[in-house]
Amino acid sequence: MKKSVIILPALAILFNFCSAQKAKHTFALGDSTFLLDGKPMQLISGEMHCTRIPRADWRARMKMAKAMGLNTIGTYVFWNAEEPEEGKFDFAGNNDIAEFVRIAKEEGLWVILRPSPYACAEWEFGGYPWWLLKDKTLKVRSKDPKFLKYYHDYIMQLGKQLSPLLITHGGNILMVQIENEYGSYSDDKDYLDINRKIFREGGFTGLLFTCDGPSQMPRGYLPGYLPAVNGEDNPKAVKALINKYHNGKGPYYIAEWYPGWFDSWGSAHNGSNADDDAKKLDTVLSAGISINLYMFHGGTTRGFMNGANMSRTDPYSPQTSSYDYDAPVDEAGNAAPKFYKFRDVIQKHLPAGEKLPPVPKKRKTMAIKNITLNAQASLFNNLGKPVLAEHPLCFEDLNQGYGFVLYRTTLKNAVSGLLKIKQLRDFATVYLNGKRISVLDRRLKQDSLQISSTSPNAVLDILVENNGRINYGPYLTDNRQGITEKVTIDNTELTGWKMYKFPFGTTNGFIYGANKDVNELQPALYRGTFTLGKTADTWLDLHGFGKGFVFLNGHNLGKYWNIGPQQTLYVPASWLKGINQIVIFDELKGGHKKISTLDHPVLNELVKD
Repeated sequence: MKKSVIILPALAILFNFCSAQKAKHTFALGDSTFLLDGKPMQLISGEMHCTRIPRADWRARMKMAKAMGLNTIGTYVFWNAEEPEEGKFDFAGNNDIAEFVRIAKEEGLWVILRPSPYACAEWEFGGYPWWLLKDKTLKVRSKDPKFLKYYHDYIMQLGKQLSPLLITHGGNILMVQIENEYGSYSDDKDYLDINRKIFREGGFTGLLFTCDGPSQMPRGYLPGYLPAVNGEDNPKAVKALINKYHNGKGPYYIAEWYPGWFDSWGSAHNGSNADDDAKKLDTVLSAGISINLYMFHGGTTRGFMNGANMSRTDPYSPQTSSYDYDAPVDEAGNAAPKFYKFRDVIQKHLPAGEKLPPVPKKRKTMAIKNITLNAQASLFNNLGKPVLAEHPLCFEDLNQGYGFVLYRTTLKNAVSGLLKIKQLRDFATVYLNGKRISVLDRRLKQDSLQISSTSPNAVLDILVENNGRINYGPYLTDNRQGITEKVTIDNTELTGWKMYKFPFGTTNGFIYGANKDVNELQPALYRGTFTLGKTADTWLDLHGFGKGFVFLNGHNLGKYWNIGPQQTLYVPASWLKGINQIVIFDELKGGHKKISTLDHPVLNELVKD
């Protein structure tokens, strides 16, 4: 009898939970607001990306969203993460967008899905896969049949993952975005309609929408579909703009509102005034406008997936690995001061009697002192088998997407003159007979140096790094990496190249020796192990290091660069364990014997080049 008393209530709770998960809803466009089950709904949304958050922490971030008062999550899907190689899809681990959406539902959150093959998002190549660039004639973001075939195949696979989670099928995805700020790029309505057709064929039923900035919207909207607005928070302007391109009616949705901004290498850490932002949020919500905070939580751009900006007037500008964004929830998942200010604003707009859940406790942190780096692997001692060609080949022609390529040739005769790398992409260290003689940086429009060799058969090495493909603007289609044209000395082209590939998908396979065995001005990997009795969030302290990346327990934590503003790399507790291995690649400085971690980030230090 006692067992039945315990079991029956449990069964009732389980039945109610399952019924709630299976309950079907409707979501539609009203003249001024969205309609959920026929009743007005104001979206209070925040942007997060599953690939920028450790999978183990997805649910914790969702709970933070609920605690601030959000009812919806906005999220991009990055094509190059989901299809890293042509025809090979990866929807596992941190790329499991379907599980990310399901967790949101379990936490009581709706989702606005943004799977447009072009995302921008300060993400490498705007989300396009690098392998599209292997065909020099293929044009992304166009009606090029070759591009559309790849686009179509990807959306068909993505639809299998996500279409069952649409609200039209009982899920929590309310709307799906096609294209992204297309008005910043072109104005081909036929191309936009092809987007629509592909999404429909992929099973994306229900509401579709576009989003553009105010000046972009005339070129970027698709007649008949909701045109959301980015970067505008004046209610009158928002309503007037959407009315103009949506038959004189709403609903009114700000798809990207910026209570912060991203960082670029060599520039100051960006931030915004929390009090001013809170006032703007209050004004928007008071006007009944739906909004998506970009970002609510930025996280970290891991590996080599940072993008870069460049325009006709601004130089190439790669972005940092930290995507902290000065967001309400910081890079490590903790509430920043503006979180509480926004929470207070949102609380004012809740129905009478409704209260927000308590804010989760701050995550535990720790500092680790003096991790010994007791082994070193010189890049020059681990060259492997080269690709041979008369002229230098770019990354894509070498079938490589990311990382580094070492270009080597022999100068048969003594030389003295101007060495020039035509169309260098993006960062190079130049060596003569193993000695570093120059560093060339695309950001600074550097592509040449004076070179002199008095003896014949000198070995010239040029180590080139992909520092992040352009993710936005008119140069989006001009994204091939490495030495993309030629190398000359006094206008005479150098030929007879050996090219050594270092994609660094892993750091396994390198031969290590003692630290003393390597020239300090040569690129090298530094390896160490350390043991922990407990784990907590921490930040690798890269002060004293040059430029490179870090692997920890098989995870590529991202890039570091001593020019700042980012001087630390966030290490989530879930990626630490009892015995840990760290591998640091440094292309500029050497002789590293120790590294420590801090219990806080450093995101605001700049060093002059």
